[in-house]
Amino acid sequence: MQSFRTELENPIVEQEIIALEQKIRDYHAGTLPEEKFRSLRLARGVYGQRQAGVQMVRIKLPFGRVTFQQLLKIADVSDEYASKNLHLTTRQDIQIHYVSLDKTPELWAKLAADDITLREACGNTVRNVTASAAAGIDPKEPFDVSPYAHATFLYFLRNPICAEMGRKIKISFSSSEEDTAFSYIHDFGFIPKIQVIDGKEVRGFKVMMGGGLGAQPILANAVFDFLPSDEIIPYMEATLRVFDRHGERNNRNKARFKYLIQKLGLEEVLRLIEEEKTAIKSKKFAIDLNEVAQPEPPTSVVEAVAPVDALAYEIWRQTNVFAQKQEGYFGVYVKVLTGDIPTDKARLLVDGIRAHIADDIRITQDQNLLFKYVREESLPHIYNVLHKLGYARAGYDSTSDVTTCPGTDTCNLGISNSTEMARVIEQYIHEFHADFVHERQLKIKISGCMNSCGQHGLAHIGFHGSSVKSDGKVVPAAQVMLGGGTLGDGLGRVAERVIKVPTKRVLQVVDVVLLDFKANREADEKFHAYYERQTKDYFYRLLKPLADLSTLTDDEFVDWGHEGTFSTAIGVGECAGVVIDLVATLLFEAEEKIDWARQALEKEQYADAIYHSYSSFVGTAKALLLDKGVNASTQAQVIAEFETRFVEEGLFSFPNTFTERVLQINKFEPSKEFAEAYLIQATAFYLEGAERREDLRVVNS
Repeated sequence: MQSFRTELENPIVEQEIIALEQKIRDYHAGTLPEEKFRSLRLARGVYGQRQAGVQMVRIKLPFGRVTFQQLLKIADVSDEYASKNLHLTTRQDIQIHYVSLDKTPELWAKLAADDITLREACGNTVRNVTASAAAGIDPKEPFDVSPYAHATFLYFLRNPICAEMGRKIKISFSSSEEDTAFSYIHDFGFIPKIQVIDGKEVRGFKVMMGGGLGAQPILANAVFDFLPSDEIIPYMEATLRVFDRHGERNNRNKARFKYLIQKLGLEEVLRLIEEEKTAIKSKKFAIDLNEVAQPEPPTSVVEAVAPVDALAYEIWRQTNVFAQKQEGYFGVYVKVLTGDIPTDKARLLVDGIRAHIADDIRITQDQNLLFKYVREESLPHIYNVLHKLGYARAGYDSTSDVTTCPGTDTCNLGISNSTEMARVIEQYIHEFHADFVHERQLKIKISGCMNSCGQHGLAHIGFHGSSVKSDGKVVPAAQVMLGGGTLGDGLGRVAERVIKVPTKRVLQVVDVVLLDFKANREADEKFHAYYERQTKDYFYRLLKPLADLSTLTDDEFVDWGHEGTFSTAIGVGECAGVVIDLVATLLFEAEEKIDWARQALEKEQYADAIYHSYSSFVGTAKALLLDKGVNASTQAQVIAEFETRFVEEGLFSFPNTFTERVLQINKFEPSKEFAEAYLIQATAFYLEGAERREDLRVVNS
């Protein structure tokens, strides 16, 4: 694989790719443990599939932005290494499937040539930073949040404070109070605000913290009504340091940041964040607004054409097109069924529209696309291109625009075929409830399991994969969720579990709910108000006949899109990686972090050097504790347990205490002097721990 090693301009990326190739070789040779390798590849966007022997590769596209060249490159890579399909995700990534593990370094190198990364797209890292797709052109936005999302992505990429957390962190930036990036279900959600301070307009954000979906949705807390924009990255940095130290690492089901807040209480977490601010890299971090400039509008001459279907065009224009804040230009939303674009269609799409839109396509949180800077005269041409490719369906962001995860198509955790369910529901609504293509206050979202990758937890009508038993047989089922959704300005509702029905009856669920809503709603009443007025019990009784298993047909024992009898073949999920607790591996990593600290110190990256030294302290202590049969679940517990079991028992000694030595990390500014002293202390501790390991094991036994 020598051919790509000297072609990349970025030496850091080149070295990462070479390192991944070597780690794959080590894994095949049996010298790299399975658990360690899994964690490593996840942090490089390589994720195990339901199908054995192949990988899903997640391509990280900050705030969903992709250029023509990048989209074409991803299509080329999918043709060469994957299944000739591009899957748009709810986190504004693109995923490709059925990739050979051995080909991932070569694949990454080709993507990196066009400034596309896989780094930290999966694993216990800061995942893709999302933003409202319309950011920059939204008529309702106080300012463009794209540069802030981009700066956040850059700041935390390869940052040691969030490289090996107990769980992933998700961050979003909404463009306005409409909160189209769902701040209320993120670890950090930002909503732009402007305040006049000392006679000057100051940009800032309302800050939502500690939200999350998953199997147990928790709504975020508003921790600032207004935080100046140059303080948001420092605040996140301090928070991530707290999460890294105090977050759960053994029980992944309780390891998200929302559970740390639940465990310690919001007030205590906020106190710890304030305490951490002394040691952070930047007290203020000004955002370079020129990093994400507005794209150049198209200038080519437009040849007038008539839309191929005049009536459908008018409906499409009403539902999928909006006037930008830039006068004379329009944004065009493109509905992409289940988020899947075959690569041949991707090329035809780019070829057909590139002269008519800006070179800045955005992937939306509902798995669609947004074109920017479209001129009035280009709209019929774009519609005709979309119509020919099958992407001209009306009803963007409406009841007919169903969001779904891949489900059992490729995901290890999938229980039901959510993609086929979505296709069937969309088609049914267009045929029998066509008026709902205009309804934007009632959304349908589907996940193949309870983990909410399809956002069912924030849907007005949500479904997630499940199963029920009837006469000893397993029946594919869908848990029906109702009443969730966005309220605006950081407020939202979590959908409530109402009833479970066989999956083949989800069309009847949709039919019953929509017909009931149309028949019994009050004038201009929205679904949230209707659900509140009718109550959960009303909908349970309304849908209860559909849960009756005594009337099952043979077809209902088979899931959507399948032919054989249903079975719940659930694999092991990799959404958050694994906990590494092999003693030798931990000691090796502690030594490795000492080396990283030295390298950072040489580059005058003092905060990074200090954090690598801290990580070595914790890694060495954890390794020695494991030899003693103690598996502490947080870094804070590792420090406390080492104090109790090694220092207080006289096996190690320090001038004061081990706790005080390690936790110097948040007591001093990140200066050169402290970085050098702290590295010396961490190195001495590692060397003593590694040298005395065998003797200590005898003592422990």
